[in-house]
Amino acid sequence: MLKLFGVLIAFAALLGGVNNVALAHGEKKGSNAPVVKEQTDWGVAGDAANVIRTVDVSMGDDMQFQPGKLEVKQGETIRFRVKNTGKLLHEFVIGTQAENAKHAELMLKFPGMEHDEPYMTHVDPGKTGEIVWTFNKAGEFEFACLIAGHFQAGMVGSITVAAK
Repeated sequence: MLKLFGVLIAFAALLGGVNNVALAHGEKKGSNAPVVKEQTDWGVAGDAANVIRTVDVSMGDDMQFQPGKLEVKQGETIRFRVKNTGKLLHEFVIGTQAENAKHAELMLKFPGMEHDEPYMTHVDPGKTGEIVWTFNKAGEFEFACLIAGHFQAGMVGSITVAAK
């Protein structure tokens, strides 16, 4: 009986951990938390004071980004101003192809999951979100909407970061 109780506690902890994963991203809208500057394979959160240029991106219910391809230079800090022209919630997430695909699979399992990372923003219909990002690594990266079904429908764009 004690062994069964231990198994039940372990199972409950596992379920609690799964729920924590689904909620771990938190609510970004209106968050006053400081931006965490954690190095990723695709760059690091940028400082608004260092923005070189602003890139306007629109996204809509046709599951497309405009523009769908971006080019930046290694070392550039870019302000992405992302407008949702649709009637559905969309998001803009910068990452590697592998990271975005992995996260999109997680979003299929936990469709209500929200994000609070400096390389992603949820954007309500008719609203605009913003990301300031420093591309300190050269390579091929992407931006995508990872909301369940959107990524799978092809809502992905590319970012080429040219080496200095």
